[in-house]
Amino acid sequence: MSTPSLSEHKVKLHKGREKIKLAMSRVPTPPPPGEMTSGPVAESWCYTQVKVVKFSYMWTINNFSFCREEMGEVLKSSTFSSGPNDKMKWCLRVNPKGLDDESKDYLSLYLLLVNCPKSEVRAKFKFSLLNAKREETKAMESQRAYRFVQGKDWGFKKFIRRDFLLDEANGLLPDDKLTLFCEVSVVQDSVNISGQSNMNMLKVPECQLADDLGSLWEGSRFTDCSLFVGGQEFKAHKSILAARSPVFNAMFEHKMEESKKNRVDISDVEPDVFREMMVFIYTDKAPNLEKMADHLLAAADKYALERLKVMCEEALCNSLSVENVADILILADLHSAEQLKAQAIDFINRQACSSRALKMKHGWVCQHDNDPKHTARATKEWLRKKHFKVLEWPSQSPDLNPIENLWRELKIQNITALEEICMEEWAKLPAQCSVLRQLGCKDGKNWNSNQAADIMETAGWKAMIQSHPHLVAEAFRALASAQCPPFGLPRKRLKQS
Repeated sequence: MSTPSLSEHKVKLHKGREKIKLAMSRVPTPPPPGEMTSGPVAESWCYTQVKVVKFSYMWTINNFSFCREEMGEVLKSSTFSSGPNDKMKWCLRVNPKGLDDESKDYLSLYLLLVNCPKSEVRAKFKFSLLNAKREETKAMESQRAYRFVQGKDWGFKKFIRRDFLLDEANGLLPDDKLTLFCEVSVVQDSVNISGQSNMNMLKVPECQLADDLGSLWEGSRFTDCSLFVGGQEFKAHKSILAARSPVFNAMFEHKMEESKKNRVDISDVEPDVFREMMVFIYTDKAPNLEKMADHLLAAADKYALERLKVMCEEALCNSLSVENVADILILADLHSAEQLKAQAIDFINRQACSSRALKMKHGWVCQHDNDPKHTARATKEWLRKKHFKVLEWPSQSPDLNPIENLWRELKIQNITALEEICMEEWAKLPAQCSVLRQLGCKDGKNWNSNQAADIMETAGWKAMIQSHPHLVAEAFRALASAQCPPFGLPRKRLKQS
């Protein structure tokens, strides 16, 4: 029986999201004989190091529930390797309805060696699924390194039960997408390092500069300035502060009050946050970064500690959730944390549905109006990625642009009240004119339950609308799908030129 093509089953391979990395073990330098523990000392020695190349691969299969393969039939991914110069090629093989009678109620998953310049290779592998939160789950790992030859595969005949996989309550097929994650460890050649013992061999100690400076700070020794934060005094060294922070440098370099009195009063940083910042200044470490990344970001921005600022951005990116994304977006905008800001907006974008997920046909055309949230660059980029076709319409047309005219006439300054009135007026439009009803809204008001709607129900999002309305424009990638659809169907379809 021939293997069906990937296009027939709408299998989408995310080449752009393939995560391939090379982890080559480093051969250690053998310790001198004098450093060895009790036991005999040989005149010569040898170390054998086995090299292991590690890489990973992600495969997403769209519309998985529509796969029509019978038992024993397969889907294959494209080939992948550890890097562009690696001639050893691999692929993943899936039997959606099992390999045989014994596994007919399971999904079978295998790693196949497609091409190999060697006669054989040994490798370990690990398979897992990514759930709706992009977390690894249901992982299975080989217990040893298996022997692969070209055309040989190894894997699990009973990787996961089909009924468990297809159950929506388990969240393993978000938007009917099956995402498989594979990690491969290939055993390479071994390396021998040998030499002669040298009892006079010397060892250079590890650098203790960070620890020494940390002790200098903790012990308050030889300090020459005092910093007062929230009623607490912190003694420090002006030279170290100036070397690490351009703000402190400017403060002490010029004839400012702080430089004359060797006293600095700080009013907008909490003492525990300031202490953590000072630990970083002296040691380049932030032990409590995860607990106070948001407050540390503000302090790092104020005192121009760029490395600490990026460390805080990374920690906040890793903690993004539906509940906190609006607060983090405001924080990133306030402190010019552009990387964090982009990640927060992208997180909102990933929660919004595309036109295909909403089962809109390719012929749909959406109307464009002049609302600042709708004309923002972020909105246009979202529309392009989600396959919406937008037509420009005259801004003075009340039939084609009901909300645009309401916006001009209502003269209301409170943005919350204005949005509520616009939503009420939008709901009054006839069903055939309203894109809301066409896209699956209930009563023309409430969008179907999804994570984008959850974001907009959080206190952080509502606070952002009040205090930072310009961020709503950039975050509209989610808003356009989740709360106030800005597009109406035109009265007539434009002819294609």
